[in-house]
Amino acid sequence: QVQLVESGGGLVQAGGSLRLSCAASGGTFNNYVMGWFRQAPGKERELVAAISWTGYSRYYPDSSKGRFTISRDNTKNTVYLQMNSLKPEDTAVYYCAGKSGGSIYANKSRLYDYWGQGTQVTVSS
Repeated sequence: QVQLVESGGGLVQAGGSLRLSCAASGGTFNNYVMGWFRQAPGKERELVAAISWTGYSRYYPDSSKGRFTISRDNTKNTVYLQMNSLKPEDTAVYYCAGKSGGSIYANKSRLYDYWGQGTQVTVSS
């Protein structure tokens, strides 16, 4: 059973930066596609970034491309999301998720098998 725990969320001013971390345990983390999702009140959960098993391939939707960077350190069983130039519309609960292979372009939350509890990111204007 894979368990994911996010950390690093908080309150930041517009234009600022945050780095989220996701620690994995109980599974073969190095073989999983990892993704970050976010969900704001009244909004659907949306993919922010995804990374392949090896970390060589990354995917960013238009909402985060150019501002966010996903990375992973398989030796530490950890995936990161570096968020720069944050905007108030980035305010949401951010979730770490994993799935057993497949495409990094799979942007539906139902395609991911394992989820963290989420961490709140609030960007003030």
